[in-house]
Amino acid sequence: MIRAAIAQGLSMTIALPPIFKLYGEAQAWPAPDLLHCETIESRSRLHAWHIETHRHADLAQLLYVRQGGVRLQLEDWQGERRGPLLVVLPVLCVHAFEFEPSVEGFVITLPVPQLERLKQRCQRAGQGLFLGAECLALTGPDATWIDQLVGQLVAEYEGHKPGREVVLEALLDSLAIWLLRQHRQEQGATLPRRAEQHLGRFLALVEQHYREHWSLGRYAAALGISGVHLNGLCRQLAGASALAIVHQRLLLEARRTLTYTQASVGEIADALGFADPAYFARFFRRGTGQSPLNYRRLAGQPQR
Repeated sequence: MIRAAIAQGLSMTIALPPIFKLYGEAQAWPAPDLLHCETIESRSRLHAWHIETHRHADLAQLLYVRQGGVRLQLEDWQGERRGPLLVVLPVLCVHAFEFEPSVEGFVITLPVPQLERLKQRCQRAGQGLFLGAECLALTGPDATWIDQLVGQLVAEYEGHKPGREVVLEALLDSLAIWLLRQHRQEQGATLPRRAEQHLGRFLALVEQHYREHWSLGRYAAALGISGVHLNGLCRQLAGASALAIVHQRLLLEARRTLTYTQASVGEIADALGFADPAYFARFFRRGTGQSPLNYRRLAGQPQR
């Protein structure tokens, strides 16, 4: 019963990447949250309102410009737009921005597993979620609704009230359904290169099997490539080895469970596929520099 309950909780996963890097940051994203929200100003001001051309191997973003102007690069398309608008940036989309200093809005960052969760929950509503870059002008009721929805999402993200995760996921579901209902697309999806296809399939396999502790050889065989090839493309596109990607996925789920549940260290170790709680504790300490109980204490959760 305990195993089933923990496994059910862990199935609502939030982060896969070995590096959850936002623009200008090189360190792995340490928090257990299922998304990241920040104002456009908070990061862009640090870079003179100019976000250089880059891409993310392990996350997607939604850029909501409430008001003000921005010059965008989305893959090989460039143009100038004014808010209100919503920009969809899928995984591996090449993008750059130059904002007016008076710009107002927010950036919502989603890791790969959260995208997969959204796609699974919304698949009956249609296909095409986060397949290609989009720049959607907002007018009339849509502009009002999106402004209210994003405002609620940001307030919930910053508020840390009881039931926060449930409300955040409900708001994300609403936003995803709205995106699926749109039949406008200014920038079509660019067909990924073979290496990017392999990386995407590897990330999906990790999300499905990280609790089973697959060997890298098994992942490579499932992709139809060699282990050396898999490691090379992970280092090139994701900035980390294939093994580091798997380990970071396990660590993030461990951090999330320690933060948001009262499960014991032994229960968490079992749910994550570790035969020995002591081995799990050593693995966690190597990856975070802290013991599981100390991490929980600092996160403000009761110890067991």
